[in-house]
Amino acid sequence: MVAFQNLSFDIPMVFRDQAGGQISLDAEPQRIVSIVPSQTELLADLGLGSRVVGITRYCVRPRAWCHEKETVGGTKKLQIEKIKRLAPDLVIGNREENEKDQVVRIRSFCPVWVSDVRDIPGALEMISGVGAMTGSSPVADDICSAIRRGLEGLGGAGKRVLYLVWRKPYMSVGGDTFIHDMLQRCGFDNVLAHESRYPVVDDGMWSRLDPDVVLLPSEPFPFGPSHAAEMQSRLPAARVALVDGESFSWYGSRLVHAIPYLQTLVRELSG
Repeated sequence: MVAFQNLSFDIPMVFRDQAGGQISLDAEPQRIVSIVPSQTELLADLGLGSRVVGITRYCVRPRAWCHEKETVGGTKKLQIEKIKRLAPDLVIGNREENEKDQVVRIRSFCPVWVSDVRDIPGALEMISGVGAMTGSSPVADDICSAIRRGLEGLGGAGKRVLYLVWRKPYMSVGGDTFIHDMLQRCGFDNVLAHESRYPVVDDGMWSRLDPDVVLLPSEPFPFGPSHAAEMQSRLPAARVALVDGESFSWYGSRLVHAIPYLQTLVRELSG
């Protein structure tokens, strides 16, 4: 990929995204809309705050942007006409978090770069790609280096874990998800690694899965103490822990901040 230097080009620069598509840009984008929370925070950490004109209502980091930036709906229920009125020259989305038909509609008036992150290498590629498109490759490289260094200190949990992402129905994570990769890097053995994407956990599966630890994250479903108590009654032999969901599922620059938290969590659950 090629980073711009605040110049215009007679021949557009072409960037391939992680979903197999490509976009052409004549210059560094100056009006960016992010429709993915993790990538919104990345734009802030790349120093692009003045160029971000729109975010979703789930883009809660940086906190101040919730009041300073235009909100364009939810990640799966985007306000397409509002995005169009913002006149963006780049929209950054994600294959899993955004609806394909909505992305297609946005592409009728603006380039859309789509990420598809299922593991740490994919996250690093995404960060580098966004850095290249926005002329912020040096900062993106620093973020990637910090993530790589931090991940070297993870590992050692050595526990069979069930990680839940939803309730009614209960849903977990399979072996082809970003969360699964994070669990592995912490040294956890995902009891549903043989499944794909987000398998439903039905009533007949609890005792068969027999996890040492059940992790209940703060998002996408906001598990709390009452849910932990309910889960403890289902699996009395397991240790049930409420955890920060962003640390396991946000694949942007949040990883830099998440690693110290994950190191502490691994130590607490390793005993």
